[in-house]
Amino acid sequence: MKLFKILLVSALFCVALMAGTANAADHTVFVKLQTSMGNIVLELNKDKAPVTVANFLRYVNEGHYSGTIFHRVIDGFMIQGGNFDKNMKQRPTHAAIENEARNGLYNDKYTVAMARTNDPHSATDQFFINVNDNAFLNFKSESGSGWGYAVFGKVIGGKKVVDKIAKTVTFRKGRYDDVPVKPITIIKAEELKQ
Repeated sequence: MKLFKILLVSALFCVALMAGTANAADHTVFVKLQTSMGNIVLELNKDKAPVTVANFLRYVNEGHYSGTIFHRVIDGFMIQGGNFDKNMKQRPTHAAIENEARNGLYNDKYTVAMARTNDPHSATDQFFINVNDNAFLNFKSESGSGWGYAVFGKVIGGKKVVDKIAKTVTFRKGRYDDVPVKPITIIKAEELKQ
């Protein structure tokens, strides 16, 4: 009887462990950005930024990012993309989302965050990858300048590609500054199934 209880407890522990592992896997999402300069793999944080991750994945799974460029590149700061094509023509977007910048994730080097206008809740499809620790972009308060920018993931593959993009030569194109002279295209963005 004692052996039966030990086996039963062990079996229940294994089931709980497997359920916990499966549950953790459900909250881990990976996206590969195939770019003209190489691949970048992102790990997205569904637990801390559920609205932002769902929004980003919607654009990924619709094929929205294919053919867009990194249109704003500032070495020592960040690389931004997600909406413009190589002719700086913008794509239509879905409605803006809630700013999740107070989620405890910080704009550290190699994190990915949502770009927005001065309205804190205006993010749609544009995102950026920090190429430096940018603490001034973090949430401070629910005020106009304090909202910050919502981090929703991090680069886990292709950091050298990110660094190479950050070093590209830029110029002013029309009314836009910091545009790469040679377009850096997101050929395809895809969710990696586990």
